[in-house]
Amino acid sequence: MYDALIIGGGAAGLSCALVLGSAKPKPFAADKRVGIITHQKTSHLQTALFNNVLGLIPGTLGKDILESGKQQLKDLYPHVVQIEKEKVKSIAKSSEGYVIETNKNTYTTRIAVIAVGYTNLLTIKGLENYIEPHPKANIEKERIWLKNTDHLIEDGLFVAGTLAGGRSQFAIASGSGAAVATDILTLWNNGTHTKVHDKISN
Repeated sequence: MYDALIIGGGAAGLSCALVLGSAKPKPFAADKRVGIITHQKTSHLQTALFNNVLGLIPGTLGKDILESGKQQLKDLYPHVVQIEKEKVKSIAKSSEGYVIETNKNTYTTRIAVIAVGYTNLLTIKGLENYIEPHPKANIEKERIWLKNTDHLIEDGLFVAGTLAGGRSQFAIASGSGAAVATDILTLWNNGTHTKVHDKISN
């Protein structure tokens, strides 16, 4: 049983995992089990080139961020379980949260975060009732979103990134993933608004 399981290893999913992972020293997060299914084959980062993102060296390739992001998560927060080479087939509500089936395994989690791309090729069964045309994309591109209120689809089910209704910009997707992580941390912290900052020691 995971306390939070993220589906998608792109900008939003990895950002969410990094923020959740960084909260491990906090008492309310110390015993939480976090995982991420890092399927990245259809991520828009595979073909991205970045010149206009604060903090990234111009010319940075999206495919390199995908790999370095997984390594960053592994190096800094090894307690976050990375599940690779599995594709999610379905998600279903259960008495304790959600059951997620991949092409290889079945996982249970109290909180699920959907952080995959916003194309109409989304094939995860169980999400059909939430799919609508994307409110901030050109109609001819047939992009979708999962209807939500401030990233929350329903209790315990979050969506992050472009699929949450954000435009397709790296910084927006990353920020969306971080926002979802802080919402989850706030839940774990009994509703006290929570964020995680690293600071230089004096």
